[in-house]
Formats: sequence, structure tokens, C-alpha cells
Amino acid sequence: MTQTTKHQKLDSIWKRGCDFLGTEHAILGGAMSWISERNLVSAISNAGGFGIIACGSMNPDMLAAEIKATFELTKKPFGVNLITMHPELDALIDVCTELKVSHVVLAGGLPSSASIKRIKEGGAKAICFSPALILAKKLIRSGADALVIEGSEAGGHIGPVSTSVLVQEILPYIAKVPVFVAGGIGNGKMMASYMKLGASGCQIGTRFVCSTECVAHENFKKAFIKANARDAMPTVQIDPKFPVIPVRALQNKGTQEFMEFQKKTADKFHNNEATQKEAQLEIEHYWVGALRNAAIDGDVENGSLMAGQCVGMVKSEQPVSEIINEFTEQAEEALTVFEQP
Repeated sequence: MTQTTKHQKLDSIWKRGCDFLGTEHAILGGAMSWISERNLVSAISNAGGFGIIACGSMNPDMLAAEIKATFELTKKPFGVNLITMHPELDALIDVCTELKVSHVVLAGGLPSSASIKRIKEGGAKAICFSPALILAKKLIRSGADALVIEGSEAGGHIGPVSTSVLVQEILPYIAKVPVFVAGGIGNGKMMASYMKLGASGCQIGTRFVCSTECVAHENFKKAFIKANARDAMPTVQIDPKFPVIPVRALQNKGTQEFMEFQKKTADKFHNNEATQKEAQLEIEHYWVGALRNAAIDGDVENGSLMAGQCVGMVKSEQPVSEIINEFTEQAEEALTVFEQP
């Protein structure tokens, strides 16, 4: 039995997403700093999905090395996620162009038309995150080839609106480009329901953290397996004059430490010791370090345990291929049920 026959309904409904990505499955791996590196990215792509390198705070040389290493591990398509506020964004885009990365994802803020144009002129597809319909239309006019709409159920940096509401607000009105849905997707049945509403595919992050190919520390994975949805809470902005993007993570001692760090950073801003942009970058750097402490070094008490609310559905460590097979089997089953009278 071929894969196409086995998943006939699924193959039909997400064909646009698969064609756009050049993959067997329209499942993107969420870009998670320190975690979405060569091993996990190549494993997702080799299993038929679309792995995405999380560039994060890497400099151009570091990103180039990571891309080259990923190409050594997979011949399948994968992408690179770049943060729009990165001070060397243009140079990072140029690295992707030089190394012939097929898709570049711009995240962490509204990307400029110039950045999108630079990606496309380099021969890659530009994928952008959109938190609202008006911005989705603007990004398409700027040349975005595809969109990701990610709800507040996701792990890490989040917006204020839930996935289910964003889907209702955006999906019915965007037909020009593929739209991928992210945030709180823990099984294939939910993935199928979003595709029935018009999504071209989905992005999965939290479920891949406990894959055997993921380099996350054993303590980090155990924390995910023990957690439930209520443990993954967003940080609170303590100064209304100082905008900080909430971060969803499992609650621990490090959560309180961030609140104190945030207050000190806000005080620096108010005392004219740092500009708003400098202060925001300090916040971003805090999370990069705190996440590394937990995800790589295993300090789950003081580090950041960024996790989506579907963390309660993570029950064990599994190979990436097994996780993707679960999603596709569940999605095909759900699509069959949807068609029943």
C-alpha cells in the first residue's frame, strides 16, 4: 500500500501546502532556539515534514555552519527562521541566499518589504507570521509567499489572540497564498480540523521537543512529559509603558527571576540608561540564555521551560517519524469521520 493510498484524503486536502514546501507532509517544525538545530531539523525533513532552523541570535558565520551541517544530514527541503529585529538581518538573508536555502521564515515582528524582497530576489520563498487579517493582507502585498498564523496557545513568544479565533478571523479571507496554522496543535485530529477550514498545513513545536532526535537535555524532556496544559503559562508584563512580548513557559523559579529582571530593565529605560530598543533586546537576550540553561544544560529550576499548552499531550519520548505518523494517521481518520453523514 502506498503512502498516497493510505492517506488519500489527507494528501488531497494539504496538497497546496505540500507542493509549496516540496514535502510529503505539510507539517512544519516550529523554530525553537537551541532546539531546532541540525539534528531535529533534518529528522523532521527526512520523515517527510519541513524542518526549520531557528537562527535566533546566531551571527552569519554560525548560521552558515548550521545550514551546511543540516545539508549533510538531509537532502530533503528545510527552511531557516530569522528574527526581524536581528541587527544583522540582511547578512543572514544573504547567507541563506548563498547556501540556496529554499524557504526563509521571518518572525519576531512585522518584516519590512525590503527584507521580503531581498529573500525573493535571492531565489527563496518568504514565509511570514501574521497576527491579524489587516497585517496578513499587507504582508501579501509586500510579497510574502505564505503565511503562518500562530495563536497564544503556542510556546515561547506569543501574541494575545488564540489560534481558534485567528483561524476564524484570517483563514476565510486569505486565498492568494498558503496559510499554515500554529499554536496548541497536539494531535492530527486538530490539524485536520484546521485544514478543513482552509489551512494548507500546520506547524508543530512542543510535540517535537521530546523526540529522540531532539538535542534537548533529558531534564528538559522529563519536565515536558510530567507537565499538563495549566503549567504552561505566559509571563506578565509589569510595566504598561514598557512593551514586552509575553513568553509561554512551564512555571518554575526562573519565571519569578524574569519578573525581577524585567523590572530592572524597565527601570533602566525610565532612568534614561537604555533606549526602548536596547531594553527590549536585553529582554530577548535574557530568554536566549535562560532557554539554553534549561534546554541544553538541564537547569529546569532556573532556566526557561518554553512550552505550548499542548505540552500535556506529550506522554513519552518518541522518534520524529513516529510523531509524524501519529499526526497523519489521526488526521486521515478525522477526515474520514468529517465526511460521514
